[in-house]
Formats: sequence, structure tokens, C-alpha cells
Amino acid sequence: MYMDMDFFHRILSVDSTSGKEAELADILSVELAAPGRKVEVFEVGDGTKNIMVSWGEPKVVFCTHMDTVPPYVSPVFSETRVEGRGTCDAKGQVFAMYEACKALEARGCDGFALLLLAGEETGSFGAKAFSTMAEEKGVMWDYVIVGEPTDNCMASAAKGTKSFDVTFTGQACHSGYPQNGQSAIMHFNDFVNALRSIVFPMDPVLGETTWNIGKLSSDNPQNILSDCLTCRVYFRTTFESDQMVCNIMKNIAGPEARLRFGRPRVQDGSDVVAKDVAPWQKAMNVTAFGGDTPSRFEVLDGFMSKPVAFGSDAPQLTCFKKKILCGPGSILVAHRDEEFVYIHDLQTAIDQYVAIYETLQ
Repeated sequence: MYMDMDFFHRILSVDSTSGKEAELADILSVELAAPGRKVEVFEVGDGTKNIMVSWGEPKVVFCTHMDTVPPYVSPVFSETRVEGRGTCDAKGQVFAMYEACKALEARGCDGFALLLLAGEETGSFGAKAFSTMAEEKGVMWDYVIVGEPTDNCMASAAKGTKSFDVTFTGQACHSGYPQNGQSAIMHFNDFVNALRSIVFPMDPVLGETTWNIGKLSSDNPQNILSDCLTCRVYFRTTFESDQMVCNIMKNIAGPEARLRFGRPRVQDGSDVVAKDVAPWQKAMNVTAFGGDTPSRFEVLDGFMSKPVAFGSDAPQLTCFKKKILCGPGSILVAHRDEEFVYIHDLQTAIDQYVAIYETLQ
């Protein structure tokens, strides 16, 4: 099957890192227009846009996102693969889904659409805006096929996400006399050690619960104890741990914190009878920032499947009855400077998207 690699090069050559994807949306709204297609552009509300291209009245909607993580990396094409930002996450999905739509169009098929969303990498803002709009109009579609790099396997399940803004308050003083103050950095260090001591249950489907710390900031001079440290703690939760994570972060902070760390294990994230609230807990404030719960997805007979550990727009697409998650490329190279996708994986994805459409008819 012929693939329009020039089109792939054009969309990869546009810097659509999160917050800049409006330019790509404008280009695609023109490039994807053709007789027999309905092109709609929807404002998200933050300066970005969603696009929906329909062939007849859609029953099956192919969907992925236009934004990519920074920094922008220019594309490099070879005989076997394409390198650069977005090649698999997710402009490779845009390309494969559009090629599948063109193949279906050439066969005279209809009843499908291509939905391209903004803001997936920064909170699924495009997906949330689209679902809100659909709810207001009373619209519900049958199937959405969400494109993410899954090695062309259908995701049977995906981990949830939980994000928390955390602040530690210290007392500044001369670093030569630390006994006269309190270091917010040391409070943070004690928190990390406490979090590492928690044993999360192993989920039989999604495996381990993991967490990461980002947006870390403490702008104190080297000779002054830090009086403030801020960060964001980001959990990848499972069916077994999602509520436990919420309980832990609800009960861990403040002078009245119910969670104690006098024992080597925390069983459920609620009350643990032990020693008094630690100084770092008294200095800590937590604000829940949102996230998704773990999800299960549709898996069709005859297609390879596996669980995945990453988030997507799928949980926020509440205007669809059933959801499938699959696409070309590996999540292991997504968000890396050496991101790439194999050309044969793109071809496999195109054929698979066509086969999924046919299966759902």
C-alpha cells in the first residue's frame, strides 16, 4: 500500500510541542479538507484547537493528539525508520490513522471520522473540551480508537494517574548554624524516604505502582537554609493501589496528619498507630492536582493485546460507548530525543486500523 511520506514529513516539520499545536491544527484543517469530507474545528479555550474530519455519520472514530512533549526535534528519514519528535507520539498515529481513513475512503466506505486533539501531554485539555461539547449537544458515538504507541497491540488495560502539588515550608538561617533554622530541602528528603518505605500491592493486571517527582524548585542561596521547596508528585496507579494513593496523600501532611511512619510498612494509606507526626509532615502541604483512574479497554478477537503503564486521552473521552487503544511505535522511545518509528510498523498500523473498522461494522 502506498504511504504519503511527504505528508508525514510536513506534519513532523511543524513544531507542535504542547501549547504550540494550534499551528498544526490550522495546517491540517486545510490539508485534510476534500469533497465528501466534513471538516470541523473546535476551540479548546486555551488558544488551541481540536479537529474532526468525518466521512458520513461516524460510528467509528479514529482519535489521537497533535501536541508533543518538548523539545522539538527535526525529522530524519531513512529507508527503515523515521526519527524525530512525534514520530510515534503521536504524529505517527496521526499519519497512520489518516492513511487508514484514505484507504477506507478509496473503498467507498463511510461512517467513520478522524478526531485530532490538543493538549494530551499536559492534561488532556482537548479531550475534556471535546467531551464537554458532546455532552452539551447530547451526542454519543459507538467506538473510539485512540492512537498511542503500543507496538500495534491493543491495550487491555492502562494505569491511572494521580498528581499532587507539594510544598515544604522551612525557616531560613545561616547555613553555618543550621540548628537555628529548618531546611525545607531536608523535609523534602525525609518525605521521599518515607514514600519509598511504602509497600504498594502488586496488581495482577497492571503490576507495580510507580511514582515520579517533577517541577522541583527551591531557589535558596547555597549559604542559606531553604525556607521553601515546591514539587509535583506523579503516581502511576493500578486497580489495587489507586484509592490507596489518594488515602496516603490525603493523610500524610500537616500537623494533624493521620498517617504515621513508625512502622516499616503502611498497609492501606489510612490510620497507622505509631509515633507522633514527624517534623517534615508538619511542614508539608498537599494539593491534589487531578488524574485518571486505571482503565480497561476493548480487545477484539484476532488482535494482539497487552496492558500498558501510560496515560492517554481515552479516560477523558466520555462521549464514546467503547474504547480501543492501539498504535504504531514503542512507548520506550516516546518522550526521548531519539524517538523514532519503523516504517513497517506504520504500514502494519494502517492495515490494522482498516481491519478494526471492518470488524466493528
